[in-house]
Order: sequence, then C-alpha cells, then structure tokens
Amino acid sequence: MIEVIDLKKSFNGTEVLKGISTVFEKGKTNLIIGQSGSGKTVFMKCLLGLITPSSGSIRYEGRDYAEFSLEEKRDLRQEMGMVFQGSALFDSKTVEGNVMFPLEMFTKQSQEEMQERVDFVLKRVNLVDAHTKYPAEISGGMQKRVAIARAIVMKPKYLFCDEPNSGLDPKTAILIDNLIQEITEEYQITTVVNTHDMNSVMEIGEKIVFLKDGLKEWEGSSKDIFKTDNKAVSNFVYSSELFKKVRQMYLEERA
Repeated sequence: MIEVIDLKKSFNGTEVLKGISTVFEKGKTNLIIGQSGSGKTVFMKCLLGLITPSSGSIRYEGRDYAEFSLEEKRDLRQEMGMVFQGSALFDSKTVEGNVMFPLEMFTKQSQEEMQERVDFVLKRVNLVDAHTKYPAEISGGMQKRVAIARAIVMKPKYLFCDEPNSGLDPKTAILIDNLIQEITEEYQITTVVNTHDMNSVMEIGEKIVFLKDGLKEWEGSSKDIFKTDNKAVSNFVYSSELFKKVRQMYLEERA
C-alpha cells in the first residue's frame, strides 16, 4: 500500500502539485488520469522517488519515504517495477536479455536461477517462443509484454506503468490492460497506472484518481465514474466516444 498525504511540489515558485492525498491499495489497479499539465507525471515521479516533494509525505507500508536511509531507499527501488511509455527495451539485447538485465544488475543469483525466473515470467506474459528475438523483430504489443515481464522479474511489491497502451491498437491495449490487472491480483502488487486511455479506465479502473491543475479533483472506481456529477470529470471523460456509449448502456440498464 502507498499512502500519499498532502503532497506538494513546486518548481521555480510555480506550484505543480497542490496538496494531494490518496491511498493506492495493494492488489488493485490504481489509475491516475487527467489532462496534459494536470500534474500526473510529476506525481508519478514523486511516487518513484525521482523527484523530492516540497512538502507532504509518501508512505510505503506505513513508513515515510523521507525517513528512509540511503540503503533503505535503494532496497525500495529494487521492489519497484516500471513499465515505460515506449517500453524502453534495449535494441541490442534479445527478449531474454532484456528481461534478465535487472537480475544481472541487482542480484547474485546463479545463471541457472536467473534463467529459470526469466523463463517463468516470459511464460506468464505469453511469450514462450520469443526468447531469442530482438525488439525490432516483434510487434508493439509483444514489446509491451516484454516490458511487463522485465518489470515483474524481480518480484516487485509495487508496479508503475506510464501510459502502457500508448501506440497500441484498441484490441492489443485491452490485452495489456487485462495482463496488468491479472498480474496485480495474482501477485498482490500495488499497481499505479498513469494513463489518458478511457479504455483502461473502463477495463481496470478499480481505483481512479483524477487530477486537475495539480489538485485531486475526484477519486472513485470505474463504476463510480458513471454516476459522478463532478463537471471536471464529466468534461474529461465525455471527450471519449467509448465512454459515451458505455455510460448510455449503463444508464439504460439502471432505468
């Protein structure tokens, strides 16, 4: 679990985060949504420890990150998996090499142990025959699955995904969403997804935090978002044709 308490961040006198408080629960897919400039990226970087907040606190399993020693911060970072927007795979490494990289860097496991773990996570993301392929030889959806495999190979407690569906067709995006949710539930990871994709909101939005101008404007689930009378949320989600159709179906079922 990650608890955020009155988080603020300023750059050169400009306040980007203006006092955000929320809780990201273990075993759930927690989504951060909002328009460009809402503070989503800065918020996630604070959660990752890449940016130091101006004030407020971030607590991991009840402990304030600001009170961690350097060694404890290093240990925490090794418990974090990250799926980047562009997958961020090494072009010169095979699929197997990309997934094995964190194990080689941060563990003292034997080659046999590393190979066993890599085989396991690649099988988990349905890439059993891709070990020797290079990123340029596989599709965008497969690259995302490699990125997810690499993110979970260290058995993280926390999984962060930055626009995981960027550049994917709708069908593949749904498959990636479902994979993220399955892994989150299966391994009881605290997953935080930064997204603007309303498909993701509908598919896996167990907890949604909507940011607007650096503030937490609204939070709830994908079911709650159908019923909200918050105008800022409505204006954001109504821009999606998918949401309009799904909401109309929901209202008709409730009538």
